[in-house]
Amino acid sequence: MTRRIPEGTLVIVADGGSARVFTNVGNEHKLTLKQEGELRLQDISEQGASGQGPSGAVPKDMSISQLNEATFAKQVAEQLNEDALNNRYAHLVLIADPTTLGRIRPLLHKETQARLLADIAKDLTNAPLEDIQRTLQA
Repeated sequence: MTRRIPEGTLVIVADGGSARVFTNVGNEHKLTLKQEGELRLQDISEQGASGQGPSGAVPKDMSISQLNEATFAKQVAEQLNEDALNNRYAHLVLIADPTTLGRIRPLLHKETQARLLADIAKDLTNAPLEDIQRTLQA
């Protein structure tokens, strides 16, 4: 059973430090992804001096890279929530490595969740476009 991904669906392919943003410019019978842009982590290690993490104080056992990844997941979720609340997309597919996906999921607003057609735990951030399309059509 192939997934139905309507035209205009927003497809986010993320990992701990970056996210590629695509739109389906095809239709639900023939998926054609077009890359719209990229989200990059705004490195928070400079801000880290204040001891503030993604949700307050930094856990003692968290490295800077883990902190950055958690913060990036929060930034992605906030962007998706803002775009959903402003009706910038009707449908969403989220593809991320299992850790990042696990960090983003609980931060998604119910408005964002309502638009989520699928979330796929797979690291495809550096994968060629064909691999991403193949995964979505599987």
